[in-house]
Amino acid sequence: MNFLANPLAKTMFPANAFTSAWLKQQNDSTAIPGSEAIATLFDPFGFGRAAFGYWRDSMERSVLYLDVMRERGNQYLEHMEQTKPNVLGFDTEVLMDGRTLPRPTNYELLRVLPHEGTEIDLQKRPFVVVDPRAGHGPGIGGFKPDSELGVALKAGHPCYFIGFLPFPEPGQTVEDVVESEIAFLRHVIELHPETTEKPMVVGNCQAGWQIMMAAALEPDVFGPILIAGAPLSYWAGEHGKAPMRYTGGMAGGSWITALTSDIGDGLFDGAWLVQNFERLNPANTYWKKQYHLYDNIDTEAGRYLDFERWWGGHVVLGGEEIQYIVDNLFVGNRLSTAQLVTHDGRRIDLRNVRSPVVVFCSRGDDITPPPQALGWIRDLYANTDDIIANEQTIVYCQHDTTGHLGIFVSGSVSRKEHTEFTANMDYIDVLPPGLYETSISPAEKGEDAELFERDYLLEFMPRNFEELDQAVMHKPEDDRRFATVARISEINLGMYRLFLQPWLKAIMTPEAARLIRRMHPIRLGYKLLSDRNPLSVPLPVMAEAVRKNRHPVSKDNLFKTLETMGSDQLVASLNAMRDLRDSSTEKMFMDIYGQPLLQAAVGLYGDAHVHRRRPGAEPEHRRFIEQRQEELREKIAKGSAHEAVMRSLIYVLGGAPATDERNFKRLRASRAELEPGIELSDFKNLVREQFFILKLDREQALNSLPTLLAGSSNDDVDGYISHLEHVFAASGDLSEHAAERFAQIKVLFDKARPRKSVANKPAASKPTASKAASTTKPAAKPKAATAKLAETQTTSSAPVAKEQPVVNEESVVKESSPKSAATSESASEPVAKPTSTTRRKKTPPKR
Repeated sequence: MNFLANPLAKTMFPANAFTSAWLKQQNDSTAIPGSEAIATLFDPFGFGRAAFGYWRDSMERSVLYLDVMRERGNQYLEHMEQTKPNVLGFDTEVLMDGRTLPRPTNYELLRVLPHEGTEIDLQKRPFVVVDPRAGHGPGIGGFKPDSELGVALKAGHPCYFIGFLPFPEPGQTVEDVVESEIAFLRHVIELHPETTEKPMVVGNCQAGWQIMMAAALEPDVFGPILIAGAPLSYWAGEHGKAPMRYTGGMAGGSWITALTSDIGDGLFDGAWLVQNFERLNPANTYWKKQYHLYDNIDTEAGRYLDFERWWGGHVVLGGEEIQYIVDNLFVGNRLSTAQLVTHDGRRIDLRNVRSPVVVFCSRGDDITPPPQALGWIRDLYANTDDIIANEQTIVYCQHDTTGHLGIFVSGSVSRKEHTEFTANMDYIDVLPPGLYETSISPAEKGEDAELFERDYLLEFMPRNFEELDQAVMHKPEDDRRFATVARISEINLGMYRLFLQPWLKAIMTPEAARLIRRMHPIRLGYKLLSDRNPLSVPLPVMAEAVRKNRHPVSKDNLFKTLETMGSDQLVASLNAMRDLRDSSTEKMFMDIYGQPLLQAAVGLYGDAHVHRRRPGAEPEHRRFIEQRQEELREKIAKGSAHEAVMRSLIYVLGGAPATDERNFKRLRASRAELEPGIELSDFKNLVREQFFILKLDREQALNSLPTLLAGSSNDDVDGYISHLEHVFAASGDLSEHAAERFAQIKVLFDKARPRKSVANKPAASKPTASKAASTTKPAAKPKAATAKLAETQTTSSAPVAKEQPVVNEESVVKESSPKSAATSESASEPVAKPTSTTRRKKTPPKR
């Protein structure tokens, strides 16, 4: 540190240390003879010079900090005066206004215009980002180049944005908003007739559950869905973390929401939601964020103002909207258990979602921790076979450290996770049903790094419910407590509506509600430090003078070091107070709502009710399962070379414990060579149908490969094997186990070759199957859940399934002809028949 430096060192102690202030030299140069000697004489160790330098620097920083606060206040007032404020970093044009719909809402659909030099490929899948309406204004999903929208535009996707206006339409409901989003997506699909791929939809935070509700009601308008930091299971959480889930219980339920809306004359001020978020981390709210600006005032002003433009852009929600959200989601937790029913009688069941769902969450998120982002999977399904039975593909990714806003704001997250999700979305769209977890690693650290197209490699690993529970950490005893909160909330809300609400509605006026909103402490914090405050008049002049004659102190200044130490100590103290508050709140919540007497009083003690009952299968669903099973059994031995090659491809790739973009290259190569004219949706159906056939009865599915290839010439069979070899070579060598499976497939393909000992082909032989002549198309995808295919076999054979034992080649090629037949004659049989009588009885005869 400079106060211990040699006092004779001229470079460490400039002579103008005392004189520059009163001489006001802008170039930091003085020419007073003997000033250095005088400074050394009276301050030999540099304490005085260090103190003066720190005092001057702190005064300059204070002036600059107050001026930034003034700019923040002016920015807030300007933002609030706009009729359609947003913080998007891209130009947009309005395509649809929700206020013109049959059920008007304050939402609108915008086309995002790319920056100059960015090329858009209209053949690519449209990309739609929906921003959260949780107190802040729209635009956080694309407010800088390294954002969700920025990543999609760089990849060449046509991009759209669903935003909203500051005030809701009269009578607007959550269902109206969901229907508006469905209408917007239909319009996006109409704008792109050149592609059959449905839009990829990104829902951030609160927009995530809205998108999932819309996809459950109208699954046909959605492509892959990415929900980032979106809470769907509100009772879930880890003890010692996620303190926000206790808020409803500690407030006595949702009556406080109704009170706040009534004070606003039917409108709920979003500033109250922002205040709840800020209270989660008082150290950051009251000190750390502001001190970071003060400490780095010369470099952080622009970034701080950009973020505050969104953070301070408070919007208003309708009282009916927020009451629906709190009663049915935050307190009631009815979405993840299919208990929500629309006004026209449609049940909102997330099992109806047909699109792949990518769940992106973070262990560092205290607003939507992983249990709340992933718990809905456990609420809806009993196991992974249940997920497969409903034809759902669920992929989840857990970030280690980033906070809630970092999930969809952080530039590093956008450059890594969001870039990989966007680039691999077509692959995710053709993934067989199941539960997968992703990991992202630098490409240069992986094998075959030269085959990777980007800086990172996205890998998909199959997961089961035991592994999922490590993230969800479900505790049945907590369910009873939160169910008790829901009952208490209903009682308190009824009492409020009976005794207090009529009086408030009688005395509140729109003018009084507007005045209360303006006097909210958070809003006042912006207004008081703006040009509307006469005390701020000299700040711009003072700040300009300081910038022209700035004297920053170095980090090794004694007093600057003490300042940093004091700041760290204050942050640690505030964090300790927060931890004490959270632990006390959790203990109080557990003690109060865990009382058997209270639970019995609200009718929840004993076995009177199941608090979190998993939604059951309806009779129509069970009948469909049986029907779908029979359809698949009939298709096992039906088809052509296309089905045989795709079934073989899936079986071989299913020998790996995980999959990544290299397998996507293999699938792309297969689609390009095997069926170049097929649409992605039809190709997806073909892949899934062959996956289900392998899942239903893998042994019979493999034995049927020679049947599918019956009538093929030797050249045809060689061509199919060459095609498979080329596809597998598209991204490096196969794993050892996958290579063993491929060798097994070659044996089965060889059984389809014509027998040399027979001059004439059997009469029952099919015509030669060639890639050009085949017109077989995959079956249409049903809207309901597909068959529960795990009844006959519990081990999945998906391309990304877990490691599975190779089917015994002897059992696959085992002949079922009479014992008296010659060995050589039976070995050349072109069709591998079922290996047991039971199999033959279950397989319906060909028509």
